[in-house]
Amino acid sequence: MSQTTDFYAGSGETAEGAVYTAMGGGDFTSIAAEQAARQDETLVINMGPQHPSTHGVLRLMVECDGETVVSIRPGIGFLHTGIEKNMEYRNWTQGTTFVTRMDYVAPIFNEAAYCLSVERLLGIEDQIPQRATDIRVLMMELCRIASHLVAIGTGGMEIGALTVMTIGFREREVILDFFEAVTGLRMNHAYIRPGGVANDLPENAISQLRDVIGWLEKHLPEYADFCNENPIFKGRMCGIGYQDLTACFALGVTGPMLRSTGYAWDLRKQQPYCGYETYDFDVPTWDTSDSYGRFRVRLAEMWESLKIVKQCTDRLEASTGEPVMVDDPKIAWPAQLALGPDGQGNSHEHIKHIMGESMEALIHHFKLVTEGFRVPAGQAYVPIESPKGELGCHVVSDGGTRPYRAHMRDPGFNHLQSVPILCEGGMLADIVVAIGSIDPVMGGVDR
Repeated sequence: MSQTTDFYAGSGETAEGAVYTAMGGGDFTSIAAEQAARQDETLVINMGPQHPSTHGVLRLMVECDGETVVSIRPGIGFLHTGIEKNMEYRNWTQGTTFVTRMDYVAPIFNEAAYCLSVERLLGIEDQIPQRATDIRVLMMELCRIASHLVAIGTGGMEIGALTVMTIGFREREVILDFFEAVTGLRMNHAYIRPGGVANDLPENAISQLRDVIGWLEKHLPEYADFCNENPIFKGRMCGIGYQDLTACFALGVTGPMLRSTGYAWDLRKQQPYCGYETYDFDVPTWDTSDSYGRFRVRLAEMWESLKIVKQCTDRLEASTGEPVMVDDPKIAWPAQLALGPDGQGNSHEHIKHIMGESMEALIHHFKLVTEGFRVPAGQAYVPIESPKGELGCHVVSDGGTRPYRAHMRDPGFNHLQSVPILCEGGMLADIVVAIGSIDPVMGGVDR
């Protein structure tokens, strides 16, 4: 390391003070000695690109005076995958396989926001089978619990509460096992499709679901026992990452961050979708506007989600055998999906029909799968309440079989604007606590 000119400065930019650049290794003590000789304790540090409790790669450019953060700027884009542009070259149904890979900690919500927007353009919102809607709510609320477990677990791990992380992933595994039984995948499911869901629940799903509920009821209290009144945990969380209601409004902050200010804004209540108005649940809030408050909100929300899951279980048990895809052969893709007796592929009845009984059915199936259905020209935006906050999808159609444009409003993208408010004036060691309380998933931020 050596003191030198700034190789990374833009045209016309001049260095303000000394610049230190890594030059093939060296000893930090030499830099410390030079800095001490200058009697200037201001130091610019790159935190990253790395993974400080963000579920992805984030760069933080931090200017410190001693251990006090003077300024901090987040640098994003390291997980940019071109998802939104790629969707313009795939049909409407294939789009769900792309959006599910954005916030990969809560993939079901990406699928739901996208499909609800497409269904609004199609004008079929009132035609979605009730069983499909109930399955969507079930999967979303289980996914909300799984996402909060990751937020609490990884956030706890970053401050030394390792047990919180290990038990958090223990409970999450139980939920992912259920997802795998239903969709075939632990994450990136592409399960919610325009018109309904890809397939019905398996025969033993209700039994497995009740086991999941019993497991969560038994083990969720452990998080409160470990953390709620733990003096070390509270000492690291209380008063850290403060952001009041006014600042939340100014920066478009939603979700647990907003509710930790005492404001009970939840789209499931304020702008209901998927029949949430028919479920009995509360919107937890806290009044401290800090990292500890966000932890308590997420903890309480897991219980409310579990309450909804129980109601879904009863409804789905009563609606066994009902359809899970809209009754429109021009939209319902994949058509009549069912497993064969060997547990693979499609059912023999469907293959027999399209391959041996009806040339028209074969042509229709081929065109629907390869070309896709047409969506009337127009645009739609449907927001939903994801575990992080307001997640919305804005889709634009030119009347073709592919999206003309699809854009996602990921809450983490908005929330990272809050980093200077949360961190400046605080300690260097508190940055990760504040970032973890945001719970950003960089796949959703960068897209």
